[in-house]
Amino acid sequence: MAYPFELGFQDATSPIMEELLHFHDHALMIVFLISSLVLYIIILMLTTKLTHTSTMDAQEGETIWTILSAIILIMIALPSLRILYMMDELNNPTLTVKTVGHQWYWSYQYTGYEDLSFDSYMVPTTDLKPGELRLLEVDNRVVLPMEMPVRVLISSEDVLHSWAVPSLGLKTDAIPGRLNQATLTSTRPGLYYGQCSEICGSNHSFMPIVLELVPLKYFENWSLSMI
Repeated sequence: MAYPFELGFQDATSPIMEELLHFHDHALMIVFLISSLVLYIIILMLTTKLTHTSTMDAQEGETIWTILSAIILIMIALPSLRILYMMDELNNPTLTVKTVGHQWYWSYQYTGYEDLSFDSYMVPTTDLKPGELRLLEVDNRVVLPMEMPVRVLISSEDVLHSWAVPSLGLKTDAIPGRLNQATLTSTRPGLYYGQCSEICGSNHSFMPIVLELVPLKYFENWSLSMI
């Protein structure tokens, strides 16, 4: 979950989110270097007394900054494409969960498990227990096995929603009449919080997401108790 006055991203819990954090730092360093170079050139131009009013073109300069721009774009594009391929479709997921957005709650259905489906509503502030988080806690958490590839199919029944869990690097739009998908693999157990990230009406900020990642044997016991 996010903390007050937090400046960076949430701690990464999946390999994809770790790669996204590395790519963010990589791109930010390139932006910093470019900004420093541009600022240096601007200061140099403002402070120098030398002028070249007769200069019409600078072929060498244009060649250099064209080549440099192409190199910078390649340095950004290659890691980005690598992450896109990592986020691509799973061929043999361990588990598939269908998620449907409603105004204003989420419903979940586990494929391969008979009658394992439920709705997930936000817990009102007046009903919170000690230690539970306001506007983030739900009455039915999504329990998933850790260290296993899970496919999440995402859609909506009414308007646009967005199923997002930042610490896992997940953010997928829920679109009526369309089935999108996301893949997740958690490297450690825990509770991971998210929220709808697409404005979907007056109660948009009151449909949180809570994933509980547990070892496989605990997930099997939970699924048997829910059927």
